[in-house]
Amino acid sequence: MRVLHFYKTYLSETVGGIEHVMFELCESGAAHGIESQVLTLSANPVPAVIPFGQHQVHRAKLDVQIASTGFSYSVLKQFRELAAEADVINYHFPWPFMDLVHFLSGMNKPSVVTYHSDIIRQKLLLKLYQPLMTRFLASADRIVAASPNYLHTSEVLKKFPDKTRVIPYGLNKAAYPKSDPERMARWRERLGERFFLFVGVMRYYKGLHILLEALKGVDYPVVIVGAGPLEVELHAQAAALGLRNVQFLGRLDDEDKAALLELSYAIVFPSHLRSEAFGISLLEGAMYGKPMISSEIGTGTSYINSHGETGLVVPPSDPPALRQAMRTLWDNPQQAAVMGVKAEARYRQLFSAEEMGRQWAALYEEVLAEKSLSYA
Repeated sequence: MRVLHFYKTYLSETVGGIEHVMFELCESGAAHGIESQVLTLSANPVPAVIPFGQHQVHRAKLDVQIASTGFSYSVLKQFRELAAEADVINYHFPWPFMDLVHFLSGMNKPSVVTYHSDIIRQKLLLKLYQPLMTRFLASADRIVAASPNYLHTSEVLKKFPDKTRVIPYGLNKAAYPKSDPERMARWRERLGERFFLFVGVMRYYKGLHILLEALKGVDYPVVIVGAGPLEVELHAQAAALGLRNVQFLGRLDDEDKAALLELSYAIVFPSHLRSEAFGISLLEGAMYGKPMISSEIGTGTSYINSHGETGLVVPPSDPPALRQAMRTLWDNPQQAAVMGVKAEARYRQLFSAEEMGRQWAALYEEVLAEKSLSYA
């Protein structure tokens, strides 16, 4: 079976949750006989085709970007050619230009939409885009959300009850770098025996300003890994609050990130807006057997982190509640350790790449069988 994935960005030019999920989808599908191709945009698409893991990436020229939406004149031709060879097309939503390409191409292949997130921030553009979006989603054979939480709280997904499905994102721990004792010892010496860890891009919805506010007047060690648009602002806030035990490490390579995940005491994930539809780095914490603290925003974060079982879930944008949750885990190491064990067990049960690959293969087969019946 041949599947074409279509999205505006991809590894290794852009590193984010959606790109990571697409990679795991392509790689886990190979075990089920699925041959995956990715079509994406690039400012410098040379070479145009590159091998990546067990799949191929095709890159079209990014001509212009408006409100986080990439446009390309050449991608329509490439899409038509690649879609003609595919059995199923997997569109990764949201990307309004993708909807246009879908209709302009005139393609009538079986299609699924991986629904990564509602459109939260671009409210004015959403009003203009809504008719196209609704038509596009209605044209898909299936729409897949990553958690029942998101499915039940998305006003958009509620309009398509007959075609929505839930397949959680999955990670393959075997693909993560193995522990290097020397690297681990170096980080342990620098960061100490116990620390809370945040990993992610410093974006508006990540709630890092709430985390810093929660640390006012307490001295819990917090390590922040990642860079992004709010980096300067957050450094200034930490300085203004007089926080001496927060370490901003910037962007790290995969080996260092894996070492910190292993060494950390607990994961803190303060995202406060629905733009955080799932939380891959939160799931990485569960995969490494760490207790977690997250906020209740009606998305996949509370599917990964089950309150009182794998960690603690607090109201969003509530620094005192976040501070209290950190205090609870810090003062109760035995309870924290039990939560960590349960977090890893939940990852193995629900969020492995193997399980994700199995469910997606079954869904593709279901869609193909349905289409062949309709053609008969």
